[in-house]
Amino acid sequence: MCNLITCPATTSEVASAFKARKPASINAGGADVYPGGPGMIVREQDGARIVQAATWGFPLCLKLMRPGSKPKPINNITDLSSFMWRFVAPKPEHRCIIPITAFAEPEGEKGAKTRTWFKLKDRPIFAWAGMWKQSDEWGAVYSGLMADSNEMVAPFQDRMPALLHEDEYDRWLRGSLEDVLALQARRFPSDLMLMERTLDPWVEKVRSGVERT
Repeated sequence: MCNLITCPATTSEVASAFKARKPASINAGGADVYPGGPGMIVREQDGARIVQAATWGFPLCLKLMRPGSKPKPINNITDLSSFMWRFVAPKPEHRCIIPITAFAEPEGEKGAKTRTWFKLKDRPIFAWAGMWKQSDEWGAVYSGLMADSNEMVAPFQDRMPALLHEDEYDRWLRGSLEDVLALQARRFPSDLMLMERTLDPWVEKVRSGVERT
């Protein structure tokens, strides 16, 4: 699964990359985006693409949770027939593009895992196929579609973000459920990607003392 993405680009740069307009003011968080944290999406509104701030993860309240507990963010989409997605996936109005500059996977031994980043060779900002909605808990939220990993990502994880080529943006945003399933079924070419290993720890301790990935 994908639990860490980054997009240090400005909203103006994202708008330019996806031929979208942006609001006069938008608060989309920082560069690294974690499940349950603020990020950006590009979606269609009135026939045009717009950039919007949103939280990464559809909120899920489990039956065993105590009253008042924070919902769990479901930030990856695998089975489109499951209860959370089957009414959302067929509707183009719930589709979005998640702009990212890289996604990360953990590498190494348990307790000493580091971050390995995956990027595209010729696109500093690229597209992850996503879905979004307005939620009662967090306002606008989004989640990313997962596909089978290609040869580069497979040693780290059997699933990877369903990445889009530029000429597939309209098909994703406006297409049928069959289009969605077809884009999820194909593997994104490894030869279009780059891998960057780092020594950065996979688990980051934030100021509050809470660990996150």
